[in-house]
Amino acid sequence: MRTLIVDDELSNVENLSILLKQYCPGVEIVGHATDVASAVELTQLQQPDLIFLDIQMTGETGFDLLRSLPSKDFDVIFVTAFDKYGVEAIKFSALDYLLKPVDIPELVLSVRKAEQKLIIKQKNQQLDFLLNHLKSSDQTPSKIALPLLQEIRYVAIDDIIRCEADNSYTAFFLKNGDQIVVSRSIKEYADILKPLGFLRTHQSHLVNPNGVKSWIKEDGGILLLNNGDRVPVSKPNKAIVQAALNSSRK
Repeated sequence: MRTLIVDDELSNVENLSILLKQYCPGVEIVGHATDVASAVELTQLQQPDLIFLDIQMTGETGFDLLRSLPSKDFDVIFVTAFDKYGVEAIKFSALDYLLKPVDIPELVLSVRKAEQKLIIKQKNQQLDFLLNHLKSSDQTPSKIALPLLQEIRYVAIDDIIRCEADNSYTAFFLKNGDQIVVSRSIKEYADILKPLGFLRTHQSHLVNPNGVKSWIKEDGGILLLNNGDRVPVSKPNKAIVQAALNSSRK
């Protein structure tokens, strides 16, 4: 897998190169760049399968690189020292990112996902989705990207009725009756969707309050949804859920 590293600090380039050579034998590093202009030229020259892309560089961002490239026939693993900057948009786009200092198991897992995408030759529409999301970052995001084995599904936030955990998987239940199962934890989606008003009613459940029909006073509390589903409310979450529902109905 032909790979570029884009980072404005050479020490980070060297450290990541060492980790990739030691733990990711399927990766062939074909070059590195420390600024956007050089990275654009190198990307067009080398036609990589994968780019490790620093988000914040001196006076520039990794997103500037993506905006400068007309074609994006490669995968990206973002690398950042910050857990806030741009990460929300990356999560909505179902793209991978690593926090510095890079954790080896997370690096290996991210590379494995990229290799799988390369095998099935999946066109990376996620990068366009990401840039569109960043363009409208002052607005509430209207869609989320859900990664499946053979495709990326782009789902309207308003179409999600609820999410339910199944071990390390998350099932999305949609208004049209579809069910989409994603191999990511419900905690990750709670972090993404709670700022948009979704309620973590239980360790295994996340609910769109717009889909709540009524509160049933049994077993501590159950939400009856418009589609007929019944979702439990745990005792630790009861007061928060009640307050949120009361506030949304004012």
